[in-house]
Amino acid sequence: MDMNFIYETKRLQLRILNGTNAAETLQFYLNDKELFEKYEPARTRNFYTEEYHRYVLNYEYNLTLKGTTVRYWIYPKEEPDKIIGTISLRNIMRGSYQKCEIGYKLSSAYQHQGLAREAIKKVIDIAFYDMDLHRIEACCMPDNTTSIRLLEGLDFQYEGTLRSYAQICGQYEDHLLFSLLRP
Repeated sequence: MDMNFIYETKRLQLRILNGTNAAETLQFYLNDKELFEKYEPARTRNFYTEEYHRYVLNYEYNLTLKGTTVRYWIYPKEEPDKIIGTISLRNIMRGSYQKCEIGYKLSSAYQHQGLAREAIKKVIDIAFYDMDLHRIEACCMPDNTTSIRLLEGLDFQYEGTLRSYAQICGQYEDHLLFSLLRP
């Protein structure tokens, strides 16, 4: 695996962070709290604290070094100190699988400008060509039409419905499973 900690696209910079960036990541989550909570598992009591984000960033950084998870934070080149999104490759499996799951979120102020597509396309290239993975899976809720259109536009194929897959807002919700195979 020959992966960098910083990548660039035409308009964006993708960075792997550590605990020193806790204040930035906390602000990112606070800016779109209602949007993100609508599609994600319930937050722990201390989620909206710098201490929590410092811990998670250091934990994920160590998982990156182990090769089991990679999270890139998205910055616009025009605003190099402002996090506008994140993309993670998690549950990276090697051996006969060579696969991972992708997850992503983008600040509402930056949606519908092609930025998520640009960032995800770059992370797909990283997964396939720098990390030598064969398959990327993505799950999203059936009512998340923006995410479904994004995945389909990136050539992910719908594979089926994962019934009662994850607990969101206190209730188990179905998720649609999509996958993309290395060309």
